[in-house]
Amino acid sequence: MKPPYCALVVLAAFAAACAAPGASKKSGLTKDDKPAAAAGAAEAAPAAPAAEVTEASLRTGGFDARADLKAVPFDYDSAKLSDEALAALKANAEVLKADEAVEVLVAGHCDERGTVAYNLALGQKRAKEVRDYYARLGVDGRRVATISYGKEQPVCSENAEACWSRNRRAETLSRAKK
Repeated sequence: MKPPYCALVVLAAFAAACAAPGASKKSGLTKDDKPAAAAGAAEAAPAAPAAEVTEASLRTGGFDARADLKAVPFDYDSAKLSDEALAALKANAEVLKADEAVEVLVAGHCDERGTVAYNLALGQKRAKEVRDYYARLGVDGRRVATISYGKEQPVCSENAEACWSRNRRAETLSRAKK
């Protein structure tokens, strides 16, 4: 049988927790007599980073390759945009800006070397670099989604550098806006 004072200790702890010092819900004032809205304003509505834009939705799929949207090449183990990549992106951006009726999916790909997890992360970095560059060129970021396929969708399966370099890419796919 438990002593009766245990119940009193639990009840006192509960009452103390419920009566937390510093805020009165009815008055809206804190312990320092500052309005509660001002004291917690930053917590209530955190500001989104200025550079972040909501991506287009990947739901329902339907993204297809287009002949006028070129693949963007990448160097081994890199998400840095080369001069060749920048040229392809500028041409792609002009096509995308001229066709506002499409949404875009940038798919990042890697060659077969490295682990699945590493290549998925690298493919996502590549896709994000392409998406960010499109935004800098004036393509609305809300129209562009990203995905990484890592090493899971190679265009070439030979065990040679020429083949691996073809697999290191970001593809820009499109679909009609939904």
